[in-house]
Amino acid sequence: MKVIDSKSLSGMRAENRFALFLIPLWGAPRIHGELLKLGFRCAQSSVSKYMVPRCGRPVLGWSAFLRGQADAIAAVDLFTVRTIGLQRLYAFVVLGHGRRRILHIEVTTGPTALWLAGQLTEAFPWDSAPKILLRDNDGLFGWAFRRRIKALGIRDHPVRPRSPWMNGHVERLIGSIRRECLDHQLIWNEAHLRHVLRAYADYYNQDRPHLALAKDSPEGRAVEAEGEVISRPILGGLHRRY
Repeated sequence: MKVIDSKSLSGMRAENRFALFLIPLWGAPRIHGELLKLGFRCAQSSVSKYMVPRCGRPVLGWSAFLRGQADAIAAVDLFTVRTIGLQRLYAFVVLGHGRRRILHIEVTTGPTALWLAGQLTEAFPWDSAPKILLRDNDGLFGWAFRRRIKALGIRDHPVRPRSPWMNGHVERLIGSIRRECLDHQLIWNEAHLRHVLRAYADYYNQDRPHLALAKDSPEGRAVEAEGEVISRPILGGLHRRY
């Protein structure tokens, strides 16, 4: 066990000392306990001496709050796709905020509130429903859809009208689907669009790196430091897994 006193505490590297003593929800007893678990022996009074004074109740920042709630939030949205014959198709996507994972994606020629309610059930089977669901104010999210949300024990949270930035994660996902997939594909019919979107969803969840996840994929991608590098085409070579 390493013995430290006030002098050695003051001599710690600045970034380590500040990271330890500026945690907003920790008091001197908690920090002292962490030091003991790290192999340092010191008095709790020494820890208190070097803590930054705090006024009022500890408050976490908004970004820290959102990160703590992300696993309990999902978002849904619809977007349209034109086939080569100019038929309009509708794609419904469900995104989990925690790992930015595509939870469900489906295609139809004519969405209704009842159809959307059924898709919501398929997206959250076996008590996997989130606590909060973000959506826009599209008229398609009618009473049948809202009733299904309530039955699943989810808190319905529609964003303000004409405010897509309030549901920014799923809006960005739709943009990625267009830029990385649909803008480079000719869609023949409903079955073809469903196949393309599900193939892209598999790539997005399993292979595609995300900046928000420290360049990991939503489902986690192990580092492969050994072996021969080979290329596996995805979506006909539009993307590749190495």
